[in-house]
Amino acid sequence: MLRPPPAPLLPPASRASLLPPHKAANPNAETTPATSTTARATPMGVAASWPRALGQRFNPGGVAAVVAVAASEPRLALPHVSVQDIRWLDWAELRRAGFRGVVFDKDNTLTAPYAPELWPLLTTSFDQCRAAFPGAIAVYSNSAGLKQYDPDGSDASTIEATIDGVHVIRHDAKKPAGAAKEIESYFDCSASDLVLVGDRYFTDVIYGNRNGFLTVFTEPLSFVGESYIVRKVRKLEAYIINYWYKKGHRPIKHPLLPDARTIVKFDP
Repeated sequence: MLRPPPAPLLPPASRASLLPPHKAANPNAETTPATSTTARATPMGVAASWPRALGQRFNPGGVAAVVAVAASEPRLALPHVSVQDIRWLDWAELRRAGFRGVVFDKDNTLTAPYAPELWPLLTTSFDQCRAAFPGAIAVYSNSAGLKQYDPDGSDASTIEATIDGVHVIRHDAKKPAGAAKEIESYFDCSASDLVLVGDRYFTDVIYGNRNGFLTVFTEPLSFVGESYIVRKVRKLEAYIINYWYKKGHRPIKHPLLPDARTIVKFDP
């Protein structure tokens, strides 16, 4: 039986926090070490993976977003909820709160970088998500489904065939740029009725907050296959986010969830 994380990221007294997450050791590393075959999941489109990886290392839209957010509204980079991974989310409670669907980033949120398979430790939680939101789960990624790197949608189709119950949104703009029109069209509702889950502050969280989603930040699942530059950028993002929290900035309030503590499990 797989063990849950040794301790929640969020303070036990509050069950959820609007403050920066504690940088606890990644629980996935204990059960699935970097040398395991699971962590080395087969990447999609190996021959075309280098331009995709290079594009993720340098994201002009992301750089512009950081500059704009830093100059005007830092709270756009602050998630409503921060957890270690999706096992800490109470999907049934999110449904009861009035949310109509869930949008996931893919790489290092649901899967290892550039792999199509669901990260094994997340299976039970993902099944619970499917039960709470049947037919209302999508992936919105800066790799699979992005026309720049997946023009024929083959990577998106592979994910849909591999992870049951997921639809990959095909889209033109790389997060954090762009509106949510493709997502809203698929779900037939406003982005404010949806949850967006991702592992990057300056792509997933800024994109989600700009468009009205409830934003959930998760720690990366694995550094195997992720570039050195991306790992360094993650550290820079965390440093800036912590600085903004210390300066007194707080996340934007969401109309469907005034108290984020209600949707985080105390004991997953």
